[in-house]
Amino acid sequence: MSSRVSGTLYDELGALLFGSTEPDLGRGCLDDCLNIIAKNMRQEEVFKALADPSRRRVLRLLQRGSMTAGELARKFDFSAPSMSHHLSLLKAADLVRTERRGQSIVYSLNTSVLEDVSRFLLDLLGTR
Repeated sequence: MSSRVSGTLYDELGALLFGSTEPDLGRGCLDDCLNIIAKNMRQEEVFKALADPSRRRVLRLLQRGSMTAGELARKFDFSAPSMSHHLSLLKAADLVRTERRGQSIVYSLNTSVLEDVSRFLLDLLGTR
């Protein structure tokens, strides 16, 4: 997408959201709004991923260190497609990182997202 098209979109959205017909006016506010929307969407994915006890168990296992999908699957009593689904949701929420090593995919915790979630919960509970 060219910057001209992108700029036009910004200007149109700025006019819609902020009643501005001046180019670039409200662009900072629009950026802030888009960042808030993106952050909220990410939070929804994170909390959806954390809602399931099996996915929380995967995260606890990964606290000990990186593991392949096969190593993780052996710790659970469900099918490979089910494990794949759980890992996909954790990855979509950015709670885990993946690295290909040969034919294996190795999963590890994404601690920065977990720290963000911890901060959010502490703020929500008023304990900070």
